[in-house]
Amino acid sequence: MILGTNPQTLSAPDRVSMSMSPATENTPTNASEWKALCLLWLAGISLRVTILAVPPVIPLIRDDLGMSETQVGILIGLPLVTWALAAVPGSLMIARFGATLTVTVGLALTGLAGAGRAGAPGVWLLYLATVLMGFGIAVMQPSMPTLVRQWLPQRIGLGAIATTNGMMVAVTLGPVLTIPVVLPLVSGSWRLDLVVWALPVLATALLYFAFAPHSRTTAEPSGGARHGWPDWKDPLIWLLGFTFGSNNALFFSVNAFLPEYLVSLGRGELTAAALGSMNSSQLVASTLLLISAQRLERRVWPYVVFGPAPLLGVIGIVVAGGGGAGGAWIVSAAVLVGASLAVTFALMFALPAILSPPGAVHRISAGMFTVSYGFAVIVPVICGALWDITGRAWAAFVPMTLCAVMQGTLGTILGARAGRHRAHTNPD
Repeated sequence: MILGTNPQTLSAPDRVSMSMSPATENTPTNASEWKALCLLWLAGISLRVTILAVPPVIPLIRDDLGMSETQVGILIGLPLVTWALAAVPGSLMIARFGATLTVTVGLALTGLAGAGRAGAPGVWLLYLATVLMGFGIAVMQPSMPTLVRQWLPQRIGLGAIATTNGMMVAVTLGPVLTIPVVLPLVSGSWRLDLVVWALPVLATALLYFAFAPHSRTTAEPSGGARHGWPDWKDPLIWLLGFTFGSNNALFFSVNAFLPEYLVSLGRGELTAAALGSMNSSQLVASTLLLISAQRLERRVWPYVVFGPAPLLGVIGIVVAGGGGAGGAWIVSAAVLVGASLAVTFALMFALPAILSPPGAVHRISAGMFTVSYGFAVIVPVICGALWDITGRAWAAFVPMTLCAVMQGTLGTILGARAGRHRAHTNPD
């Protein structure tokens, strides 16, 4: 803040910018901020836990419903498609009802539909319940950056990292606990297993209803029309979308093709160690970010360092696997991919709240999620097509290397833009 400036003489956008100035690293977190962080963390878990409950019980679902492998693939891909298609309706809901109510409704729909999958007598009703569950998650996703900016304007990075850390916890809990813990408790029933994983989401919906501050509807600055439709001509949406999309595409592609690649090399025994280490490293990296959020929030160097790091990891997987290197090298390369993707994912999740004009966070976020998840659906298809066309397993990893280059390049541009925004809002 410039000394001698009277806040009352500033324009509304300037006052919002001043309120968004990052808190100093020594500023203690107060009680209301702790409550906001806990609610954001629980919502982060709810964004992923019902999705990740499915892969461990896929064999049981397939056998019970007589599904083909193609039908299994559709079941896994449906949430991603829904996230891309329903982000804009989420933005429209935020503009009409506010972010808090939108998240609460999204949580309730996610939990109810997630549990409702247990009653599906056949494939098509299972698909329908999955689409409804995906819709609930999709309307929540543009709400989260909006709530971060509303609840924690001086700790945007910390709020975003708390949300993404919750996602990483969910990514870890489902695969780790389902088979050894949850299934024995429900007598091996995949239906009851899905109900168990939906209960935390429903509990979180009740917590939001009871304790979350109720936000007003999102208004445009300077008397503009109140709406939630993204401005597709805004280059920021596309820059954020392709940067975030390259991160998501890398994550889903590596998870999809690493097991098949190792099997093709006759090293399928490394699959559990490689995938488990990669996904666990995301939780570790995300947790470490919680203690350094303020230092990284608007800096360029994390994108310069961690943006292209997955490129080294993907190349390491291909070279170590094809060269017959020890399993430790393959696992280490997978860890590099997972940890670096977690860092950039968390930092990019904060960018809509940092870079959006006042009143436009929900629209920018919705546009970003639409582009990013649409991109994330397409890239794995290209990876598989290259494998089929060339007959070379390593060809599937070529699009992943291009995504890593894209993430590093575009992420650095966004990091520099966030840094300039920091200098503008906090010139001292």
